Amino acid sequence: MRHQTELLAPAGSFESLRAAVNAGADAVYIGGTRFGARAYAENPDEKGLCEAIEFAHLHGCDLYMTVNTLLKDSEMEELGAYLKPYYESGLDAVIVQDMGVFSYIRENFPDLDIHASTQMTVLGAEGAEFLKKQGAARVVTARELSLQEIRRIHDTVDVEIESFIHGALCYCYSGQCLMSSMFGGRSGNRGRCAQPCRLPYQLKGDGKLLGKKGEEYILSPKDMCTIEILPEILEAGVCSLKIEGRMKRPEYTAGVVRVYRKYLDHYLEYGGDKYRVDPKDYGELQALYNRGGFSRGYYQVHNGRDMISLTRPSHFEEKGKKAMQEKQRYEALLQEIRKEYLDRDKKETIEGSFRISLDGPSELAVRYRDAEVRVEGEPGQVPKNQPMTEADIRKQLMKTGDTPFIFGKLAIQMDGDIFCPNGQLNRMRREALEKLTEQCTAGTHRASGDIRKLLTCNGADGDTDKKAQKPGHFPLRVQLERAEYLPEVLDFLEVQAVYLTSEKLDFERLPEYVNVCHRAEKECLLVLPAIFRTPARRWFEERTELIKQAGLDGLVLKNLEELEFVKNQGLELPLIGDHNLYSWNQEAGTFWKKQGITRETLPLELNDRELKERGARDAELIAYGYLPLMTTAGCLHRTVERCDQKETVRMLIDRYKKEFPAVNYCRYCYNVIYNSEPLSLLNNKEEVERLAPEALRLCFTLESRKEIRRILKDYTEVFCGGAPCRRPEYSYTKGHLKRGVQ
Repeated sequence: MRHQTELLAPAGSFESLRAAVNAGADAVYIGGTRFGARAYAENPDEKGLCEAIEFAHLHGCDLYMTVNTLLKDSEMEELGAYLKPYYESGLDAVIVQDMGVFSYIRENFPDLDIHASTQMTVLGAEGAEFLKKQGAARVVTARELSLQEIRRIHDTVDVEIESFIHGALCYCYSGQCLMSSMFGGRSGNRGRCAQPCRLPYQLKGDGKLLGKKGEEYILSPKDMCTIEILPEILEAGVCSLKIEGRMKRPEYTAGVVRVYRKYLDHYLEYGGDKYRVDPKDYGELQALYNRGGFSRGYYQVHNGRDMISLTRPSHFEEKGKKAMQEKQRYEALLQEIRKEYLDRDKKETIEGSFRISLDGPSELAVRYRDAEVRVEGEPGQVPKNQPMTEADIRKQLMKTGDTPFIFGKLAIQMDGDIFCPNGQLNRMRREALEKLTEQCTAGTHRASGDIRKLLTCNGADGDTDKKAQKPGHFPLRVQLERAEYLPEVLDFLEVQAVYLTSEKLDFERLPEYVNVCHRAEKECLLVLPAIFRTPARRWFEERTELIKQAGLDGLVLKNLEELEFVKNQGLELPLIGDHNLYSWNQEAGTFWKKQGITRETLPLELNDRELKERGARDAELIAYGYLPLMTTAGCLHRTVERCDQKETVRMLIDRYKKEFPAVNYCRYCYNVIYNSEPLSLLNNKEEVERLAPEALRLCFTLESRKEIRRILKDYTEVFCGGAPCRRPEYSYTKGHLKRGVQ
């Protein structure tokens, strides 16, 4: 069922589901045993999840299932069989991140709604429009969007909008985080984030530590609470209000739901003029969970120091009298909530009528929403002693016990003095309520057809139409952040193409840079921003004609907004998908090709075996570069110092004294935190040759002119000149080439 305005609650277990439903949720999202972005939640098994679907539907709730991780090819083969029983049980929607998964579900379960996960990082109307065209029923916006940006989506695209209103915030743009996987192999895109952002860090600039002593949790956002601005969120066009917390206790779920239920109902009845939040209710939300207080998220501010829990990344104080008081209040609140919402289930109010006479069969009719059942019994009897009263019959029929129903109205019609055995009344009541339950839950059941089996992964070996590169000879493509370093690159004949990033590019000189590359017989492509929000969109709208006339050989795209934007702007250039346009499986690869992506970039989190299964011959392999661990709306420069709109490189220092370059790109207003060591595959020539990618990409961001020349010399000798592989002279990482991710 569809709700005009929906309160959507998290469930990490069946108990949490019950808590959410009992507290008044309109819909619940939950994971199964596979493919969900909360792998460590107590997700129910197949039988339990099918029962959860029926439980939710019986109580008038929708149930959405998370299938929001990136899937490897070996896992894609299991997807159809995994979804089939839930689809047949009446699952209302799936939440999806992977476009390969999206495409497969659209084809094989065509009447199952797909909700585009927040991990797709939908940042504007262009991304929402793209997903709507693919068949998405709903878009879950990136948590970093402002109310104005959400309103633009609502006014532009006819699609349901779901947005987070309460709970934890990631420091990184959803789906743009590699920190957990690079640190320990636990990928946030696989539901196994180790939350390294909640650890202490320091920031160094100009050779000295910055910030105040004791304020070390500079990557740890406060939890979001929007109860005070709920009217503004609804009026911006959000139809589904989403609470975060599948890893939290059922009591938390019930407690948060009941508060938001109260104020949502108040707004829907009275509007925003009389909307006021009782401090006691706000305090209850704080008592349930907060990290050093609340913020309102990004709805009204772009970023800021006030959003960060600088001294406290957890709910409780570490020690002292205040910590003891917090814990006592917390436990008392949990007990109250458990008693109210977990120790007993919500009862659905039904209507009934009972008729009994001596001349024909008795009849009990019960009604709930659109469902109605009738049960017949024996005719009434002539009483031998005292006749039954209406009160006697009503008392017996009202004993609904542990069923999910309770009578609101029960009309009783009796013809004169009459008697009916209690056993018959009990039987008719049980039968009627059982049939009503069946009717309420069976209405959403579906029959599924044949599920298309995915092709067996054949990887690079299955491509017979395209010859592999000669061993030891790969085209090189260089990505440059600083266009003034072009001379260092153009000297190398082996470099086939240059990718100019847009963050620091002097756009007025773009035609000049293109001509310089062409004179050196090299292609020149423009790399669009990692985040394409309002500042970026306006920047490129103003320079569309310049880009058209510059003579570029292609565009490198990093997100859905850019794919739709370039089409809308008539930028008819070859399109290359960067690693941010995730393509972990062949199904995703096929999808992107249909969207006009002529060349892909291989995922950064797959190992060499998984990359070979996926197939690498039509894609580029990033073989060198400082990998972006996080792309963030939060600005370290502003959090620790102040915003002066000057781009600088600061060093983020962890507890082991490792230093991670952090760059604020002010043109589009986002930060990138890079890994402490560059990726280098210089010593992995054999593995690269087995993968046989179309080309190797070298990404230069922080390197000096001298370092660029040295690195290019090494790669041309090893991968183009037949020299043996060699260990780099600098500290480096192999990324996930060998270990992959969980």
